[in-house]
Order: sequence, then C-alpha cells, then structure tokens
Amino acid sequence: MADPLGIEELDQRISEVKTEIRKAVSAQDFAQASRLRTQLRALEAQWHGALELAESSVSGKPGNMQLPVRETVHQILTLLAVPAAPRTIVAVHAAFFAGELAGSQLTYLRRDEERSFRTAPHGRPYYLCSALTYDRLTAARGLIAVSSWPLHRRIVGTLSARVDYLRSAIKLAEHIDRTDRPSPAAQRLLWQVAAGIPNASASFGDARPASVIEAATAELSVHDDDDRVQREQAARRARKQLGDAEQLFGAPTLSAVRKAG
Repeated sequence: MADPLGIEELDQRISEVKTEIRKAVSAQDFAQASRLRTQLRALEAQWHGALELAESSVSGKPGNMQLPVRETVHQILTLLAVPAAPRTIVAVHAAFFAGELAGSQLTYLRRDEERSFRTAPHGRPYYLCSALTYDRLTAARGLIAVSSWPLHRRIVGTLSARVDYLRSAIKLAEHIDRTDRPSPAAQRLLWQVAAGIPNASASFGDARPASVIEAATAELSVHDDDDRVQREQAARRARKQLGDAEQLFGAPTLSAVRKAG
C-alpha cells in the first residue's frame, strides 16, 4: 500500500488535476472533466486532512508543541495557497496556531532561506522564497511564497493582488467551515477578510464561510483567466532569463547591480 501523500505532494497534484480539468473542458470532453472534478474533491479532502494533522502540533492538541518558525510559515502559506505578506501570515497564525509569531522574524527568515539555497542549491525539500514581479521578474516587495509551487503561482501581475486575496479568502473559509468549533480569532479573521469582498458578509462583524466562498468565487471568475495568462507568460520569460536562484528570489534590481559594479 502506498504511503499517503504529504501536503506539498497533494498541493502539486491538485494543481495538476486542475490543469487537466481545463484541458478537458477546452476539448469538450465533459465526461472526463466530471471524473477529474470527483478526483479533485477527493484530493482536496485529503489536503485538508493532512493540514489539520500537521496543525495539531501547534494548536494546543497533543503535547501543545509549537513548530519552528520556518515550518509554521510553510503551513500557513500552504493553507493560503498564494504568496502572502508578513502581516497576513501573522494574522493567520494568531487565528489558527499556538505561540507567538512576529513579522520581523519573517524578514530574517527569507534572507536565511536565500543564503541556504545559494550555499547548497536544492538541499531542502522546499524554500520560503520571494514572489516575483511579472514585468521585471524581481522580488515582489514583502511577499513570501513556497519554492515547490509552480512558477506562475509565484509571480504577481497587475491583477494578482486581488486574485490572490480572493483565493486566500476561499481557502480560509473552507478551512474554517471544516473546523468543528472555530475560535473567536478565526471567526474575526473571516469577517475581516469578508469585509473586503462585495456580498460576502450580511452584517457588520458576522461572516459565514459559505457566503464568503460564494462571493469570492463569483468575483474570482471575472479576473482569473486574465491573471493566469499574464502570470504564465511571465513564468515562461523567467525560465528563459533566470537561473535557479533568481527564479526563487528574483532578478537583481538596478540598485543591486550598481552596488555590485
């Protein structure tokens, strides 16, 4: 019997199945698309199960142990499934995880990750890396991503800030919906997220996961295709123009080039 897939493997497989679904729909093979959607739902259920199991070590459950900062940030980014700023990561940590996490820790963490990669490339299963700007392919200011994500998901274009906000809102709402007793902090975070999405919240201070998912999905459908095209075009340029380290941490900025010269 095969070992169960880990969070990163499930994340990658989910991305692959979504691509297969788009291809099946484009080919008008709706029977195949239906089968793939069933497979996708099963994979997503496994993903949430794996995440909840991983979270148990930092949520006041067995042993009340807190993971190191690196692993905690990785779990949060895996939950959100999009590049995120330290402020967002800290907010999600406060809602779902035990212990303390400060934004200043993340600044040093990303620098350590780049230093580690340049010293021993690909020596770790994943790195906490930079999101890249779609035009210059430099590190997007203040955004952290995961190296094992497909390159286009680590690129931010003109619509990506909104698209990623909506995607992370859906992920958070889905996670809270699967939680038996969401904490007040988790419910507060959901409302704060819902406040930025039209029709996601019926009243001040109150938000339901289903309403957030529905409203975010509706708006996402307006922007998603254009955003994906821009990201995929930039990813193709990045593969041609950048080395492995630059694909993770960004092309040198003009100021960095001047200092080096």
